[in-house]
Amino acid sequence: MVRVLCILLIISGGTLHGGLTPQQILAKVDSVSNAPLDRKADIRMILVDKNGKTKERLGVSYEKREDKRLIKFLKPAQDRGIGFLSLPGDVMYVYFPAFKKVRRIASHVKNTTFAGTDFTYEELSTFTYSEDYDASLVEETDSIYVLKLLPKPGVKKDFSHLIMWVDKENFVPKKIEFFDKGGNRWKILSFRKITKKKNYWIPLELEMKDLKKQHLTRMVIESLEVDVGLPDKFFTKRYLVRLK
Repeated sequence: MVRVLCILLIISGGTLHGGLTPQQILAKVDSVSNAPLDRKADIRMILVDKNGKTKERLGVSYEKREDKRLIKFLKPAQDRGIGFLSLPGDVMYVYFPAFKKVRRIASHVKNTTFAGTDFTYEELSTFTYSEDYDASLVEETDSIYVLKLLPKPGVKKDFSHLIMWVDKENFVPKKIEFFDKGGNRWKILSFRKITKKKNYWIPLELEMKDLKKQHLTRMVIESLEVDVGLPDKFFTKRYLVRLK
C-alpha cells in the first residue's frame, strides 16, 4: 500500500502525509543542515584503503551558515597546513604548504577528491541540495522518506542521480547513495551519531565510501561549538594560509 501511494504521489506531484512535497522535504534537509549561525569543530579523519590499512589526520573545521567553510589539517606533520576554503558563488580555494601558494579550484576539477580523502571539493563546499536537485519520492515508511534527486536542468554533476534517506523526526539525512552516469552505485555517504546541540540536529560522524576505489573516509567531530560568533576574517585566503 505504501509503495502504491508513493507512486501516485510521484505521478501527481502531490503532498505527503505531513503536507510536504518531496522538494519541500529536501528544502527542510537544507534548512536543518545549515541552521547553526556558525560552528567550530576539531575533527579526525580516518582513511581506510581496500586492504584495511588506515591513516589518520587531525584538523579543524569552521562553518558559517551555508555560505562559508574552511578546513585545515594540523597533524600529522607531513599534512600540517593543508587547507580548503569554500565561499559563496561556487568559489573554492585549496592550499598546500609545499607549494606555498593558494590556488583557486576551477569548476571542471571541483569533483576531484581533496588531499587523498574520499570527499570531493564540491562535497566539502557550501551548497544546498534543493537548489541543485529536483526531488521525487521513492518510498515512505513510518520513520523515513526516501528521495530520488536528479540534477536540475543546466546543473552539471558527475552523478546521474542520488538516493537520500531522510529521518522524519529531524530531517537529517541518514544516508545518501551516489550513482554514476551509467546508473551504477558509486559512493555512499552515511550520517551517524546524530545529536542535538543548542536545538540543532548535527551528525558527529560522516563516512564517505567509494565503492569503485574500495576506499573510505570517516570524518569524526571530536569537539563542537556552535553560534560562537566566528568573524568573516576566518574565511579568507589569508586565513587559509595561517595555522591554528
